[in-house]
Amino acid sequence: MKTLYFTKYARNAGSSRLRSFQYIPYLEEAGFKVEVSSLFSEKYLENLYSGKSTFKESLKGYIQRFLTLFAVGKYDVLIIEKELFPYLPACFEWFLKWIGVKYIVDYDDAIFHNYDQSSNPIIRHFLSRKIATVMKNASVVVAGNAYLADYAKNAGAKKVEIIPTVIDLDRYPQKKHSQGSSDFIVGWIGTRSTFEKHLAPCKNWIRELEMSHPEIKFHVVGIPTDMGMGKNVKFIPWSEETEVAEIQKMDVGIMPLQNSLWEKGKCAYKLIQYAASGVPGIASDVGMNKEVTIPNETGYLVDSAEEWKQKIIELKNNKEARIRLGENARKLVEENYCIQVTAGKWVRILKETNGG
Repeated sequence: MKTLYFTKYARNAGSSRLRSFQYIPYLEEAGFKVEVSSLFSEKYLENLYSGKSTFKESLKGYIQRFLTLFAVGKYDVLIIEKELFPYLPACFEWFLKWIGVKYIVDYDDAIFHNYDQSSNPIIRHFLSRKIATVMKNASVVVAGNAYLADYAKNAGAKKVEIIPTVIDLDRYPQKKHSQGSSDFIVGWIGTRSTFEKHLAPCKNWIRELEMSHPEIKFHVVGIPTDMGMGKNVKFIPWSEETEVAEIQKMDVGIMPLQNSLWEKGKCAYKLIQYAASGVPGIASDVGMNKEVTIPNETGYLVDSAEEWKQKIIELKNNKEARIRLGENARKLVEENYCIQVTAGKWVRILKETNGG
């Protein structure tokens, strides 16, 4: 079966790497012939991450994708990551359905809120129902969590499957607990945009912990420059090769979130990474966080600055609890949140979509 992935980004973007690229070897092993057409290139990502203009690379990506659409007839199934053309109408996905080309659409974020919650009235007027239309015309909608799946069902999608954003167990050995270290590492991993939205607002309680418990250190993975959060906060560049090793240095992983519609569509991937390494999580009581962080079983859910500080100190003082929670978290990932489980689901979905 010939399959074409329309990914949003090239491999170095986390969402495309995890939702699309990491599945390709498993699909090929199952007999699929897979090709990839990315909208935004590695050069686009380089410019984006370095603060340079992305206009030229965006334009090239849109033109190339438009030209690729003329060749879709030679594939049995298309997999579209989110949408074909951001901020353009759903006419291209409608055209695929009209000419009888089957497509599956995959979501790990509530991107429909980019349109229906936009501050721009023109975008809200013309595109508020765009993603609903894309979902309705798809053969299958694959959603990263229940919030996204519910939206798809309400949009009239023919078939909805839930596949969370997962890790590869082969890349995540379980953490070995060291003896005698006086430092207690609280870790966070993410991008600059998620740092600014979710971790930077925690600055005050992080500094309070620094003052009262100087043995507590914070590692922020994914931000290469010091963001001025205090002397006990270490900023560490991200790479695919080193991310697991950095997570395994953590004693606790945190995932603060704002409580908004967009966050309800998040797939709790940070928590899954921590859990895969046997690191317990402390997380905001929002969205899918509540599925991965099970109170007093795999970690703790919190609502306030005082609770953040309390739970971090509690786990710092109780190594046995950290080990127990971490082991339970690892088991949860082995059962539900690894590619060793979800790859088979994708194989089944593709075969069923092609009538096989």
